[in-house]
Amino acid sequence: MLLPRESVSNEKPDLRAIPWCPELRFLASTRVFVPLADLLKLQEFFARGGRERPLVPIKERSLDIFGDEKRLDQLARSSALFGDGRLTPDTLRCFIAPEPLPWMAGPETSGPLLVVENAATWHSYCRWNAERKLFSAVVYGCGNRFMDSATYLADIFKSFGGPRRVLYFGDLDPQGLLIPQEASTRAQAAGLSAVDPHLWSYRQLLMVGNGRGQPWEGEPPSSTQCNWLGECAEPVQQLFAARQRLPQEHVGWEFLQVQTGSE
Repeated sequence: MLLPRESVSNEKPDLRAIPWCPELRFLASTRVFVPLADLLKLQEFFARGGRERPLVPIKERSLDIFGDEKRLDQLARSSALFGDGRLTPDTLRCFIAPEPLPWMAGPETSGPLLVVENAATWHSYCRWNAERKLFSAVVYGCGNRFMDSATYLADIFKSFGGPRRVLYFGDLDPQGLLIPQEASTRAQAAGLSAVDPHLWSYRQLLMVGNGRGQPWEGEPPSSTQCNWLGECAEPVQQLFAARQRLPQEHVGWEFLQVQTGSE
């Protein structure tokens, strides 16, 4: 004997029929493509006094609302829930906490900060700075993390009693140029210093890496993006036009320890 199958409804819920709290009323006229279960958890958050909660990091609030510390980040990045007239981190009483940036103070604390993209080069520049006393600190940008964590520079400035000029040295490839420029935009939006290139380091990289470029596939960045490098922009454009890149590790400890210049 065959048993009847349980029927499954494919009907989508009518969000217009739900009495949303003020913060979520936009759902009645906006398609957000977010599971109803998630929307109801947000509704519940406000119903249990969410508006009066203290500000906490976004992952803590996500765990509180969804039982999943990553869910709110996912929704903020890839759904239509957030934006003008919709939800904001502040509405949910949370903020995006930037990951801290490792850094090593130098023996001379009045100089600029230097942010270095990759770990190996960061170690070498820390050793060099201990001898040369060029930078108040050498900061490990940790690749792409620096874009999201640039505002953490404010905490480093506090350790020195005030802001410093921020210089950057990274790989000569499209992403290596995007990282400091995006970080600079976010830092300035937060009232911090712009991020400028450490031109001495880029000049050395172009010199040491001459004829030693690595093959690179992809569209070259615009000349506008290269212009951030000032006097180094033209040779870098030529490097990219030849579909080549230069990793910053060319300027390593064995090279640095015999250098006398820095500007």
